[in-house]
Amino acid sequence: MPKCTDCHCHTPLDFAIRMAFQPIVDVEQRSVFAHEALVRGEHGEGAGEVIGRVNADNLYSFDQACRVKSIETAAAVKLPARLSINFMPNAIYDPETCLAKTLQTAKRVNFPHQNIIFEVTEHEKVENHDLLVDVFRTYQRHGFMTAIDDFGEGYAGLNLLADFQPDLLKLDMKMIRGIDQNRVKQAIFSGIAKVAEELGITLIAEGVETAEEHAFFKHAGVKLQQGYYFARPALEHAIMPEWR
Repeated sequence: MPKCTDCHCHTPLDFAIRMAFQPIVDVEQRSVFAHEALVRGEHGEGAGEVIGRVNADNLYSFDQACRVKSIETAAAVKLPARLSINFMPNAIYDPETCLAKTLQTAKRVNFPHQNIIFEVTEHEKVENHDLLVDVFRTYQRHGFMTAIDDFGEGYAGLNLLADFQPDLLKLDMKMIRGIDQNRVKQAIFSGIAKVAEELGITLIAEGVETAEEHAFFKHAGVKLQQGYYFARPALEHAIMPEWR
């Protein structure tokens, strides 16, 4: 088995990071299903500015630092629901060894690792498809929930879904926007919803911003939703949305 030190994931970052949380809500139960951890800079700078500082030399350290900071912050603010952590598929050297620090951190701060969801975005081109499938299966074996983020937008898509069925699929924001008035988007969504149902996968509508988008997905049976309609990300704070 490769040693974790081979990928330099323990090399400290030369910049500080913090975490914001945005709720994923269960619109049927009127409760928070999870909070997604979103990276921010030392002074609250946005994710784009922070990720712009990531390169080949600090990729592994950044991915590990985000995991650790997410769990530590979630424990500190007494997060009242699951914690969803984004991971970078090309920052995994070996699934078991790269997961070890996550498990150690969760144990150290007394955060139940069964409450952690790992999600991968389609935005990043996956360099090793087989390794990503192995990563997902390893996470599942250790009791973590798994999710594919931005489904329908990027590189992974149906090829990944054919080899691994996650617990959750987060629909791409571009599909969400204005779907209540767009028959083409509605038809595409209908196909995805049917596949998800047959595979036992729960859908999340991410990026919901209007009452009409919220109502469309609620009527369509998508009970998990996330977006500015409910709450914006809050720095180091587990915000509870006000129900409308």
